[in-house]
Amino acid sequence: MTTTVAAYAAPSAKAPLERTTIERRTVGEHDVLIDIQYAGICHSDIHQAREGWGEAIFPMVPGHEIAGVVSEVGSGVTKFEVGDRVGVGCMVDSCRECEPCRSGREHHCVRGNVPTYNGVGKDGRPTYGGYSQKIVVDEAFALRIPDGISLDVAAPLLCAGITTYSPLKHWGAGPGKKVAVVGLGGLGHMGVKIAHALGAEVTVLSQSLRKKDDGLKLGADHYYATSDPKTFEELAGAFDVVLSTVSAPLDFGAYLGLLKTGGALVNVGAPEEPISLNLFSLIGGNKTLAGSMIGGIAETQEMLDFCAEHGLGAEIELIEASQVNEAYERVLNSDVRYRFVIDAATI
Repeated sequence: MTTTVAAYAAPSAKAPLERTTIERRTVGEHDVLIDIQYAGICHSDIHQAREGWGEAIFPMVPGHEIAGVVSEVGSGVTKFEVGDRVGVGCMVDSCRECEPCRSGREHHCVRGNVPTYNGVGKDGRPTYGGYSQKIVVDEAFALRIPDGISLDVAAPLLCAGITTYSPLKHWGAGPGKKVAVVGLGGLGHMGVKIAHALGAEVTVLSQSLRKKDDGLKLGADHYYATSDPKTFEELAGAFDVVLSTVSAPLDFGAYLGLLKTGGALVNVGAPEEPISLNLFSLIGGNKTLAGSMIGGIAETQEMLDFCAEHGLGAEIELIEASQVNEAYERVLNSDVRYRFVIDAATI
């Protein structure tokens, strides 16, 4: 039997989100029913609710930074028990058969993973995300949240955490490496925390010095304003990795100039506009321009365990569900430090 739950949804593109009800599927053999306690607001929620990344499915219930407690398990579930603290990130299924899926990279499923919202499940029904009271998920796509992290600050880790942890690990951030994080927002502040915990020397590159004190408290060793042309002169050839977390187009040639020979500029922010690039910025210095998208289930669990071990959680502003539209505008105005999280008890 399906379950009717309250949720906040965008009825159409660019329309304000409003309270409504949705149907959650019957708990199947390998499903867990999660009572959602907190849901983070990611900038990608806004991109999709406003069709900034292309045509979308409406009504849309955004939210892929979900933290809650298991309230029911299917008869075949072995991974979780009622009462377990769990999270759900950006995907809720995949084909599970292709090479990426079999190697733990479900997010790169050849047939396309099933996104937590704005997608279509294997049952042919639209998926609805975390701005809701409950969610039903296959146990294979739920994550265990360690006891060392409170659920409110853990919720953003299911996207912002893994989105920064995965490329930092892949590109070797650690002792002896110099890492620059472009932008100190919802993604960037986690990038700073994680890179610091990995042992790298961390520099924040932000438009201004307005958040410098915050950046240093979060673990940055240095902080520079990109609005100052001298920054790019002073830091030329300084970094092993530059992690761009911003969703605005950058002068990629200028940022590639900050890399050491063989360094990598890795993008996790996703601008809506296309970019242009003079390839000599890459050829000179054997540099890499790369992208990264979340991580697989195993790596996401690894990230949660790492954050618990190092006492890391997101810096959040807890809001009521009725404030979600105001929160969207504030995100667009860079007026949040550093992640809005919805208290699902207010939905």
